[in-house]
Amino acid sequence: MRNFKRVLSALLASALCMGFVGCAGGSANSVSEPDFSAKEMDSKTREEVASLAAADERLTGDLGDNKTIKWLSDWDINPDGTGKSTPTELAIFQERYGGEIKWYNCIYAERYDQLANYINSDEGIDFFYAGNFDAFPKGAIRGMFVPYDEYIDLDSDLWKDIKDVNDSIAWGNDHYMAVTQLTGDNCAVVYNRKTVEELGFDDPKEMFEDGEWTWDVFEEMLEKFVDPENQKYGLDGWWFESGLSGTVGVPYVGLEDGKLVSNLADSNIERVQNYLYDLYNKNCIAIGNGDFGWSEHREYMGEGKELFYLIGLWGLYGVANETNLKGVQTGWQVTYGEDCMFVPLPKDPEADEYYIPANMESYCFVKGGGNPVGVAKFLDCKRLTMLNDDIKAIADQQFVDDYSWTEEMIEMKNTMDEMALEHGVIDFKAGVSTDLADMLDSSEYGVRAAGKGTPWNESLAQIKEPVQTMIDDANNS
Repeated sequence: MRNFKRVLSALLASALCMGFVGCAGGSANSVSEPDFSAKEMDSKTREEVASLAAADERLTGDLGDNKTIKWLSDWDINPDGTGKSTPTELAIFQERYGGEIKWYNCIYAERYDQLANYINSDEGIDFFYAGNFDAFPKGAIRGMFVPYDEYIDLDSDLWKDIKDVNDSIAWGNDHYMAVTQLTGDNCAVVYNRKTVEELGFDDPKEMFEDGEWTWDVFEEMLEKFVDPENQKYGLDGWWFESGLSGTVGVPYVGLEDGKLVSNLADSNIERVQNYLYDLYNKNCIAIGNGDFGWSEHREYMGEGKELFYLIGLWGLYGVANETNLKGVQTGWQVTYGEDCMFVPLPKDPEADEYYIPANMESYCFVKGGGNPVGVAKFLDCKRLTMLNDDIKAIADQQFVDDYSWTEEMIEMKNTMDEMALEHGVIDFKAGVSTDLADMLDSSEYGVRAAGKGTPWNESLAQIKEPVQTMIDDANNS
């Protein structure tokens, strides 16, 4: 992946239009109302972006009479209530092509049912987010998505440096998941520096930079901190197990040569599962255990009651500290603390490299979409935002202005992105079928069970054969 490296400004651009993605998941039950009024890009910046895009010959063609593309998701690409302003790529799409994105709001947990209903009613939904890793390959197998090869030229100047990534996840001879970039923001360890300092440990950022940020020190810190009787909790965050699993360098379900493969019996998987089981036995895992229950409590981070919260960096893609429309003070600094910082997941001390779970910023073209050319042009605009240095600089500053990140936070994200490009792990366990995803996600016998007290060998005995059968069925489809 070395030839895909980009500096931070090439990668931050899409964060402005990304919704809730990563190991901590998105809104699973409802569509929340905006907390803040929508922010539009200021006219001077818009004019500058329009001029730069118009002068770049890599954007070609036009949209004809149909300039609207329909987007189904639980988050909006347009300015919303998260604090983001108009994403740079959207401004380019609007100014260069006269395009617009019509958002079809949906409930996260019901988005596939709603997509199926729209397909059956010929509504003409055009595109769908694939970065949650549950859209592919099952969406292609079920006929919900169609290949994009007719509309995107992976050999063009806009796409050639990400061509190998897209080719690596082709299904048969067709491309279904249009990957615009790989990033390392899939899952991070969020911590409160004040809490760590009071615990007597060095800053995890410094330990990471010194090569000391490993499973061992991560566990040592948790053991020293945890004291539930005094409201001191250890590890929190939805699906943190998948994040830690990525550090061994082997996905539970991989994609090799266009075919799905199961790695459940791999010794590396066994090692990380035994590590999770050890954390459970030492009372280091808060969520899903004891009196903590199944409600995540990220607010405990700011209160000094919790040591680590594992989440995709989308958790910090929002205002830092403001009063919302309801008069409530909110923002990532309020939740995680003014001394909030993040680092990559700790290194597996036995791994040959420093692996972390990677995120694919990716989209699928929906069957029956009315404007696939428009989707392709919008994704071209996303790619240009990463490749044009002057536009990258604008997107960079926009990110800082919208979300109030510090310089060291930006540098850390940059480092994590580079790590993902070098040694990122992509797991397709959620993308095969709902049945397989439910089986592997189970806290009773799946990949989360060891962190809830079930030894891995017992889980593996139950799920190995049925998982292989489902993977074979998918491959044979």
